[in-house]
Amino acid sequence: MKSGQILKVVLLVIFLPMGISSAAMAGVVGDPDLMYPEVRYNKGNMQIPRSEYSEKLQGFWLGQCIANWTGLRTEMQRRKPPFFTDDDWGTKKGRFLNKTIGKEPQMIEFVLVEKGEVWGADDDTDIEYIYQDALDVNNTSMLSPKQIRDAWLGHIKAEEQNYLWVSNQRALELMLDGFSPPATSLPVNNKDYNMIDAQLTTEIFGLFAPGRPDVALDMAHLPIRTTAYREAEWISEFYVIMHSLASSVDNNQSAKDQIFWLAEQARRRLPNNSYPAKMYDFIKKEYENNPDKDNWELTRDRFSDRYSGVGTDGYKYARPADAGINFGASLVSLFYGEGDFKRTVQIGALCGWDSDNPTATWGGLIGFMLGRSGVDKAFPEKKLSGLYNISRTRINFPDRTPDLPGDDTFKLMADRGIQVIDRVVEEEMGGSVDLENGIWIIPNN
Repeated sequence: MKSGQILKVVLLVIFLPMGISSAAMAGVVGDPDLMYPEVRYNKGNMQIPRSEYSEKLQGFWLGQCIANWTGLRTEMQRRKPPFFTDDDWGTKKGRFLNKTIGKEPQMIEFVLVEKGEVWGADDDTDIEYIYQDALDVNNTSMLSPKQIRDAWLGHIKAEEQNYLWVSNQRALELMLDGFSPPATSLPVNNKDYNMIDAQLTTEIFGLFAPGRPDVALDMAHLPIRTTAYREAEWISEFYVIMHSLASSVDNNQSAKDQIFWLAEQARRRLPNNSYPAKMYDFIKKEYENNPDKDNWELTRDRFSDRYSGVGTDGYKYARPADAGINFGASLVSLFYGEGDFKRTVQIGALCGWDSDNPTATWGGLIGFMLGRSGVDKAFPEKKLSGLYNISRTRINFPDRTPDLPGDDTFKLMADRGIQVIDRVVEEEMGGSVDLENGIWIIPNN
């Protein structure tokens, strides 16, 4: 850990900008490496509660972890018919913990880590953790190719088991050979450029630019192009847009209407002649023709018939973890989940293919919209842990909780995210941060 990083960690504890009231002290303090100019309230600007956003970011991390680990129970277990159905929920038909003879398959159910225990990092959360840290340590809103490369090489093991697969693994190998993004995603260098990795590593950039998807896409561009190109790139941008606009939904609408509005806004980013756009339109129409959320399996099966192994709409299914098949599976769970956290994750886990990936994406998005308290309320029978162990999969991070199990907490992770957003609001949006009242003032695009 560099001396500057140590100083920053210490200052986060003692730093209190002049003028902050005692009421605001309960929120997230300002970043000691960022100047906070005079607050400017201009007519028509968005006002987003900064203090409440921390609770939402905690919901994002917790929701992702629940959904990620739940989806892992069924990952790659059904790649073609017969697929899982609702009848398989609560049965021992999940993955084996390992291939050892005598081990039982796992129960297909929600994975809930209780208070005092620790959530383990996985590839659906740990690269986002790396990117947030890189933004924080480098005091920037826009990561450079060198900063991305340095972050990857500094925190990811060069050899297996390093919890990287397909395009992520190839990008790391290219970085070790001296390449930097976006060259690490070019087809001439990375034959796996159309795999799903950027989806699961870049959604968080949408949350770093609340209400401003234009800024979110700029921030996410190089991180996405670290591993993804063309269709896989557009799909990743789709998710970034939804996460950015999640703080702009109409709270008077139902959860279903909010989710569908977000999806429709993100759909505009997909080129109409691309297979992601045609997949979206096909699944949306199937949902409209068959809106019974207990009959989602029919739409999943029709999606499989249309796109799995037959070459439709310019899409040729290759492997069960590629961008297209994961995108379609994620949309089935999104539409039929209708904004309900548990139902969305349940359908995602049963849908098939690389089932931990869509579940983690929507678990994080809906978890953000609910906030930490809302995710907790979805599972009233459990007291859920807020402890996180990044060192399960990644290296060279400080232990921020030396007196607790694991090495970080969702609260600390969220608070550092708030400080990243402070810089984004000032430097990329031309807005200002009202630390006194806990509000971001953000100009509309």
